[in-house]
Amino acid sequence: MPLEIIRNDITKVRADAIVNAANSSLLGGGGVDGAIHRAAGPELLEECRTLGGCETGQAKITRGYKLPAKYVIHTVGPVWRGGKYNEAKLLADCYRNSLALAMEYKLESIAFPLISTGAYGYPRDEALKIAISAIGDFLLENDMTVYLVVYDKASFVLSEKLFSSIAQYIDDQYIDEHPEYIRSRRLEAFQAEEDSFLYKESVAAPVPEEKRRRSLDDVVNNLDETFSQMLLRLIDEKGMTDAETYRKANIDRRLFSKIRNDINYKPSKTTAIAFAIALELNLDETRDLLLKAGYALSRSNRFDIIIQYFIENRNYNIFEINEALFAFDQPLLI
Repeated sequence: MPLEIIRNDITKVRADAIVNAANSSLLGGGGVDGAIHRAAGPELLEECRTLGGCETGQAKITRGYKLPAKYVIHTVGPVWRGGKYNEAKLLADCYRNSLALAMEYKLESIAFPLISTGAYGYPRDEALKIAISAIGDFLLENDMTVYLVVYDKASFVLSEKLFSSIAQYIDDQYIDEHPEYIRSRRLEAFQAEEDSFLYKESVAAPVPEEKRRRSLDDVVNNLDETFSQMLLRLIDEKGMTDAETYRKANIDRRLFSKIRNDINYKPSKTTAIAFAIALELNLDETRDLLLKAGYALSRSNRFDIIIQYFIENRNYNIFEINEALFAFDQPLLI
C-alpha cells in the first residue's frame, strides 16, 4: 500500500517518520506542530534548537523521542496569500523535500498531515490536490509507504466541482437492486447465454455424440486464461514494465510478485481494479479483467459507480481516484 489516506492523530501513527507542519523557528507552535512537540517530549525542542530554523518549502529531520515514529521530519509550509506568491510550488516542495530526506535516511514509511491548511490558511481542496500530486509523482519512481493523515472527515475536502460531478453521476447511475430486479437481470443474462449457445450450435458442423461428452479432467485442463495470465499479457501488450505497472496501481511490489509467480492467484476486487486503472483499460476491458478474478461492476454499488465514473472520463490517476473514494466513504484502491 504505497499511498494510503487514513483518519488518525498523526502523533499516534506508527511509521518510520511523521512530518511536522512546523513554523520557520522549529521551536514549536499550535496545531499539528504543538501536538507533535507535546507528544514527543521536551527533548524534541532541545534538538530543534540546534537546527537553526528552516526556510519555507525546506525540511529538516530529528529523532522522534516519545513518539511511536523513529523520526520527525519538520517542514515549513507557505502562508496562503491568495495564490499569487508561489504558494503552490512551495507547498509541493514541502512534500518533495520531506520525501527526499526520508529516502536519504532509507526510511520505508512516512506519514504526512495536510500541510499549511491550519493557521496558514491554505484552501484544503487545493492543498490536498498538491499533496496527492507530489506524493504520487514520487511513488511512481520510488518504493515507500506513504500515509496522508487527516484528523477527521471535516479536515478532508474534495474539490466542490469534482464532488458534485461524482455525486450527480452516482444519482444518475445508481440502481437499488430489489430481489425482483435481480431475478429479472439473471433471467435476461441466462437467456442471452442460451441464445448464444444455440446459435453457435446451429452454425457449427455436426459433432459425434462421443466427442461432445467431455470428461471433468478435460474441462479442468482447458480452462480459459487466469487473472494472472491476462494481467501479464496486458502488461506486455501495453508495453509497460512490471515496476511501472505496480507503481501506477499503487500496489506493493511483493504483492505483484505473488501474482506473477502464481498462475492461479485470486486478487481482491480492489487489487484487480487497481491494475485495470494502471493499464488504462476501458470499461469493457475492465469488466473482462475483473471477470477473470470472479468480480463484476455493479450499478447498485457506489464504489463501483465511482470507479466507472473515472474510467468513463479517462482519468486513470489512482491517487485522485482514492481521494474521491475517501471523500465518499468508500474503500481505497490499495
